[in-house]
Amino acid sequence: MSREYRLFYPALPVVAEHAPHRVVYVGDADGRCQIFAWDRRAGALTQLTDRPTGTIRAALDPAGETVWWFDDDLAGVGVWRTTDFPDRPTTTTPASSGAGPAQGAVATSVPALPGVAPARHAGIAMADDGTALVGLADDDGLALHRREPHGRITEVTRIDGYAYLVDLDPTGDLAVVGSDAAAADAVTVLDRDGTPAGRVAGHPGRRVWALGFAPGGNRGGNGGDGEPRLLLVVESDGRYCPATWTRQDGLTVHGWCWFDTEITASWYPDGRRILIRQDQYARTILHEADLTSRTSVVWPTPAGSVLDAAVWPDGDVVYIWTDSLTPPQLRSARGVRLPDGGAEPDPAAVAVDDYQRRELWVPGPGGRIHVLLTVPNDDRATHPAVFLVHGGPSQHARDAYDPLVEVLVSTGCAVVRVNYRGSSGYGSAWRNDFSDGVGLTQVADLAAVREHLVAAGTIEAGRVALWGTSWGGYLTLLALGVQPQLWRLGVAINPIADYAAAFQAASPAVQALDVMLFGGTPEQVPQAYTRSSPASYVGQVRAPVLLAVSSDDVRCPPAPVERYAGLLAARRVPHQLVRRRAGHDDFDAHSHLALMQTVLLFMQRHFDGVQEEGTPVALAMARPVG
Repeated sequence: MSREYRLFYPALPVVAEHAPHRVVYVGDADGRCQIFAWDRRAGALTQLTDRPTGTIRAALDPAGETVWWFDDDLAGVGVWRTTDFPDRPTTTTPASSGAGPAQGAVATSVPALPGVAPARHAGIAMADDGTALVGLADDDGLALHRREPHGRITEVTRIDGYAYLVDLDPTGDLAVVGSDAAAADAVTVLDRDGTPAGRVAGHPGRRVWALGFAPGGNRGGNGGDGEPRLLLVVESDGRYCPATWTRQDGLTVHGWCWFDTEITASWYPDGRRILIRQDQYARTILHEADLTSRTSVVWPTPAGSVLDAAVWPDGDVVYIWTDSLTPPQLRSARGVRLPDGGAEPDPAAVAVDDYQRRELWVPGPGGRIHVLLTVPNDDRATHPAVFLVHGGPSQHARDAYDPLVEVLVSTGCAVVRVNYRGSSGYGSAWRNDFSDGVGLTQVADLAAVREHLVAAGTIEAGRVALWGTSWGGYLTLLALGVQPQLWRLGVAINPIADYAAAFQAASPAVQALDVMLFGGTPEQVPQAYTRSSPASYVGQVRAPVLLAVSSDDVRCPPAPVERYAGLLAARRVPHQLVRRRAGHDDFDAHSHLALMQTVLLFMQRHFDGVQEEGTPVALAMARPVG
């Protein structure tokens, strides 16, 4: 496993609106995510950051002169810094070649908001003249800071509770802030001085998300009288529709353009058309809709998943595409050469003809469950299986490349990915179904899929493991306790072990999600939290468990997981607790690789059943992981 391991961060490059040849993006540098500047005219790039923990957030002013990047610690608390866009790139290697700049080619930077205390990133947006509005969050709420082009910095307003900055209109006069999509303050539009200029309310029967202002300020494409025009998505009665808001007309829902599964959208430069990205049944469909002519067409992309998409200022549609066989690729509709971001296929990975991919719809307690199944292409009809449990909860298993699938298949295991109730891409009724309780609804679906595959002779009843990260790790622990007879082994990376304890230590954004899921705080609905906590069922766990925690995780705090491990130890349940110095999201490839080695060793001891070096798991450990 000594060969280079490259990371890909699924975010589109940021383009300077008035100098579209200037671009910044997140790329791989020696196995860590860093910020790069790319001059498309010169075909050259410069590495701007070289932080040991990686850097994933950057912005670029409309003129393409100043690069912003977020200098945060492992817990996500930090400050914005700025540097000039390089006039002379440090390497003339074409960006599309994947080669990086020389070591040490890192730009000098200065604090963007001197005197402003470090906090968590909560949005950044810029007006046409370079005015920046920055959202910074702490345990009390959101603060908005404005930096004028001449450098003057002011605090515009503070908002209590969970909120985040969405956008600043091109004139700099209006800003939009988002919150819980079902709350009365789901979307708030603010004037320049921070006073509310309008609100779009959500409620339990209607959810609202703000997406951004139309480009061009008071030029064409905004409201009929030149007003800034805001794009939103409204979900109501099981339908998702684009919507627009202006100060004069308020909210206009474009009900003729509705979808039955989740969407997001962004503007074309003309401010009349929008690019819509729809998640449906583990894949993505792109649509182009004209809000003036009330027409829409499907935008052609290969079958698979589009992780992000946008229209650049020159009208080119750029998107990140992947499928189960292909690592994420940055693509241009016009065929423009783009930076690769660091992803590449693993030449030592299992060959395509060594496994089979299938899709199943399995009967479940709440309806048909969509399952993505990958099995070794060998002479065995039945295989041991690993359920890779996705997180979220409202994410979903995609038709997308995952090197972990190939590694596990190479060990002789079938890999099962389940889009349980709560997953996105199957409509609001499915995504909002927690009818048996938070977590308990989802593990019932996992059990139903397991039962179906065992009955079909696809997987071995006595050799089925669970593996999940974040909320997927939470479901792994919950299933091991609620359904101990079904699962042979569990791997839980950065999980939730005690929901009430995790709530108290979590960030306001995570607490807001928990309140939405449970209908209140642990003080308000204590029984609901207790019923859904893995710690309530730890006395029933039989299977060996690997637990990995991160020191600075504010989404799934480590302390409750460490206490859970202590309870396993008291009962002499085989387990291993791995402590890592990282945040919830780790952007260090070397750290990922080390954790993979640890997990495979644990599987060899407790799931493979033998110790010899020639076992399938041992052989998988000996090959590179890409």
